[in-house]
This record gives sequence, structure tokens and C-alpha cells, in this order.
Amino acid sequence: MTLGVDAHKRSHTVVAVDAVGKKLAAKTVPSTSIGHAAALSWARVQFGVDLVWGIEDCRSMTARLERDLMAANQIVVRVPPHLMSRSRASSREPGKSDPIDALAVARAVLREPDLPRAAHDETSFSLKLLVDRRDDLVTIRRGMISRLLDRVHALDPTHVNPTNWDRAKVRADLHTWLAQHTGLIAELARAELDDIDRLTAQIVALTERLTHLINQVAPRLLAKPGVGPLSAAKIVAETAGVERFKSEAAFARYVGAAPTPNWSGGQTPTGRRLQPSRRGNRQLNSALHRIAVVQIRLKDCPGRDYVERRVAEGDTKSQAIRSLKRRLARVVYQALIEDRALTNQVAA
Repeated sequence: MTLGVDAHKRSHTVVAVDAVGKKLAAKTVPSTSIGHAAALSWARVQFGVDLVWGIEDCRSMTARLERDLMAANQIVVRVPPHLMSRSRASSREPGKSDPIDALAVARAVLREPDLPRAAHDETSFSLKLLVDRRDDLVTIRRGMISRLLDRVHALDPTHVNPTNWDRAKVRADLHTWLAQHTGLIAELARAELDDIDRLTAQIVALTERLTHLINQVAPRLLAKPGVGPLSAAKIVAETAGVERFKSEAAFARYVGAAPTPNWSGGQTPTGRRLQPSRRGNRQLNSALHRIAVVQIRLKDCPGRDYVERRVAEGDTKSQAIRSLKRRLARVVYQALIEDRALTNQVAA
């Protein structure tokens, strides 16, 4: 029996469907552990113990639901939002409601039997929390730096702006320069620079914590050329358990690095039967892209040699980089498998 869940902050709506996608029953429960237990009890009473739960991949609202279901030994499948929206668009039932959305999620699970299962060990969950927190602080600091530079320009248009805000000496020199000015603009600029100092200290602390943790859980991944601690932490956090992917091809598709077919009648306007994918986990795709860019810049690196060879064979640089990212997806997947085996061996 397949159950689709439309998740919200305060409630979750569950819809059960049979093997052909016919709606059988629906139930709405609070988005608490007690509500999740009630939904599970209802499903077991109505449909037995052989259950598959499909949940839209929105972990900010579904993380607790996933953990509660997996703690009860339930099979949980994450459904990408675009699959759910397509299923809803093709439905004969008009409108939009929680039961309609939950039904679309359940039908997407039936239509796509190879979707990855949900998995959240404590390490990947902790890494995701830390990575997201650091990303938020970096975004906030970027906005503060932009406003501060506007004020510096208002004080002196000829002043040379700093380029590396992570360096304490750079910020100290700017503090000294601002101390020479009076007025409200200079006062606000000094306050904003103090805020930037505090945010930078928090970002540095989070970076050190992430580096320490990722060195423990992903040494094989970090050993690959172009993979830094932050990229590795992003990969482990967003992968959320590499064992849930049945193959490296499934992982590449989840990342958005696998090309998609693009032809009809044996011909295409461009002469190519494959085109780049615009789907997948964009955070993972971005991490792969950073690794690819770094490898291209490194001397005596397999990634650089591969791109140069593809360009020499007639590919554009963009096409060569996309091909490199597909190869990197395979390398990253294998490294994650090795790191998982090493972690399990140490734990045993």
C-alpha cells in the first residue's frame, strides 16, 4: 500500500492509494510525533503493515515525520516537488487542496519506482544543520558588506575597498580609517563593521567545526582532487546516506549530472541525442561544479586533462565541463561508499 503525504508546518494530510493509484482513504494529523504515530496506527489498521510512504522532498517541514516513520521501520521515499506537480497537473480532479496534493505524491511514487529512500543518520543531519547555518550567515554578511561599502563610498569615493573580508587585518585597517571620520554615516558604518566582525567569527567557528567533523566521516572523499572541506560537507549533508541509491547512475540522476535524451525520429536540430539535465538536487550539483572548476585550474589533474581532451575532440568548454561533472558524480559516489564502509568498520 502506498501513502502520499502533503506536509505543512502544523498538519500533515495522508492519502492511501492502491496499486493502480485509486484513492482509498485520507486522514489529516498534527505535525507532531503524536500525530505521526496516529497516522501510522491508522494506516496499519486500515491497510496492514506492508506500507510505503511518499513524502515531498521538503525536509524543513518533513524531517521530524521522516525520523518518526523510519524509527518505526517504515519505508519512506522522497518525491521531488516537480514530480508531484506534474502528477497533480495530469489529474482529472480540478483544484488544489491538501488531499489532492497528497494524492499526487502517492501517484508519483507509483509512477517512479526507483525514487531514493529517505535516510537520515545523525552525522548527515548534523552536517546539514551546520552547513545551512553557515550559508545563512555568509548571505547575511554579504548584504552587510554591500551596505557598508555604500557608506564608505559616501565618506570617500576614492577609498580602495577591501577584497578579503575574512582577514582580521583588513577589517582592522577599515576600523582605523572609519575612526578618522565623524557624522552619522561614519557611526553607522562602524556599527555595521562591528556586526561583520561578529558574523565573521561565527562563520570561522562553523567552518572549523565542519572541517573537523568531515575529516572524521569522509576522508576518502576529501582525498579527491578539488574537494575541500566545505564542498565535502555539503555533499555528505545533501546525500543523506549514500546507501539509499541503488547505483552510481541513480546518484548522478539525483545530483542532476546525468544527461537526458533529446531526439525524435533519429534526428535532433543540434545533432545530439542528449542534453544537460535541469533537475536534481541543485546544492549537490553546485558542489560538483565547484570541484570541476578547481580541477580544471590544477596542473597535472585528471579533470583538467579530460576537459582539454574533450575540447580538442570538438566539444565546447561548457559541454566538456558537463561531461566532467558526470564523471565526478561517479567518483564522489564511490568515495562515499568507501567512507561509509570505513565508518561502519570503525563502529563495529
